[in-house]
Amino acid sequence: MAGRARLEDAPERLVQAAIGLLAEQGPSALKARTVASASGLSTMVVYSHFGGIPELMSAVADHGFKELGAAFGRVPVTEDPVADLFAMALTCRRQARENPHLYDLMFGLSTRATYRPLPETDRRMSGHSPAFREAHAHVTAACERLVHSGRVERQEPEAIAAQLWSYVHGYITLELAEHFVEFDDAVAQVLLPMGVNFTVGLGDQREHAKASHEAGARLYHSIVQGR
Repeated sequence: MAGRARLEDAPERLVQAAIGLLAEQGPSALKARTVASASGLSTMVVYSHFGGIPELMSAVADHGFKELGAAFGRVPVTEDPVADLFAMALTCRRQARENPHLYDLMFGLSTRATYRPLPETDRRMSGHSPAFREAHAHVTAACERLVHSGRVERQEPEAIAAQLWSYVHGYITLELAEHFVEFDDAVAQVLLPMGVNFTVGLGDQREHAKASHEAGARLYHSIVQGR
């Protein structure tokens, strides 16, 4: 029975082992032998449950998106959708900083290694992953609330979400690559003003946008303190 239980939870153990190896050693550590060793399982278990390392990496990326979606779900829905969105941006930044290599894998980035999606259509990575779509749905829902608030010009919430997703992850990618070391507080000096400019570009009033982003930062910090 004990051996059967060990095999039943093998996929989760392998995923967690891979996440730990990414955090500690980077992508070069993701080999069947090292992941199996870190999980206390045999190399054959990696292949029997996932088929190989590429499939395991897809599962690891999905796990990362599930964690991101759960983190987004802990951001309260307030009467200020701009504040909610900025709190989610800061939440995403925190997740990325806690395990940069996992973030790279999730988003197909190559600031530390090559994590490009595989060409096969049955591989579920990034935008094709249901786990990604579930996480991104939190962002789209907040963008829908923003449109309905009347603060911005009427437009497709999905398009707003894609634009916001682009600038937030552009910032995160550059920050992880240490492009903002000259700033004392890159969030306050780069990310927050960029968010204000983005929201104003959508049609919001600058003073309202600035106040909302500052409120979002406070909301985020209250969440972190309550963890």
